[in-house]
Amino acid sequence: MDLRIFTEPQQGADYDTLLKVARATEDLGFDAFFRSDHYLRMGAGDGLPGPTDAWITLAGLARETSRIRLGTLMTAATFRLPGVLAIQVAQVDQMSGGRIEFGLGAGWFEEEHSAYGIPFPKEKFGRLEEQLAIITGLWGTETGKTFSYEGKHYRLADSPALPKPAQQKIPVLIGGHGASRTPRLAARYADEFNMPFSSLEDTERQFGRVRAAAEEAGRNADELVYSNALVVCVGKDDAEVARRAAAIGRDVEELKANGLAGSPAEVADKLGRYAAVGSSRVYLQVLDLDDLDHLELISAQVAPQLG
Repeated sequence: MDLRIFTEPQQGADYDTLLKVARATEDLGFDAFFRSDHYLRMGAGDGLPGPTDAWITLAGLARETSRIRLGTLMTAATFRLPGVLAIQVAQVDQMSGGRIEFGLGAGWFEEEHSAYGIPFPKEKFGRLEEQLAIITGLWGTETGKTFSYEGKHYRLADSPALPKPAQQKIPVLIGGHGASRTPRLAARYADEFNMPFSSLEDTERQFGRVRAAAEEAGRNADELVYSNALVVCVGKDDAEVARRAAAIGRDVEELKANGLAGSPAEVADKLGRYAAVGSSRVYLQVLDLDDLDHLELISAQVAPQLG
């Protein structure tokens, strides 16, 4: 099972902090460093020093790391025009030497849109679908040819469809709990389907829907990677687990029920249960970005148990 580190910088983290986490991610043998795409803190606290932009962050990390994959869970379709976003992501892929993965979601947090003057449309899913068609269409257009698109929300005329990513195809991630439209969209566009913060039962049910949608669309369902995102809180003993839970304002028993919490053996066992329902990759949501010893413990005592 691939273990990836997933951060939430809108809760209060500057670029230097994210760089330290990304370098630890690389040095400790994790597969990838991902981050959210938000501009406003959620929950209590002041959010200092303020938000960082996802793609500016990843551009910096692209030049300061060498092995790990880099990406977003998930870029908000409401934040950027699709043509501009296609340029940004392709450029960062070039800067990384072809290590970018692209998660795109509809956008949902209305308060951050209000706080920073970003329009929050009523119809978001249709925009997401058009953005996926445009971005993948731009990247997939043969060099020397042009790309045009006529949709309800976006129109492109005779785009040169440049620049091209370093990779022949940037992996596209789609995720969510929707029972019909989300699986259909994943079947059409996704290389990976991610189930965020979900139980084993809900994960198994949604993976089944996505697999069925893929087969209905004429794809081999095994072509997709199936993954989860779960908050992580590991300790060598109960006292260390409790200390780490308190540092992120969470209850140990709640974390054990809804995330990955406990001793290395307990967490490895639960990861094994997610693997049994089809998950081959887990994004470990790390909420205390100053606790690099936490990452070292997971690398040394959880990852080796996963085979």
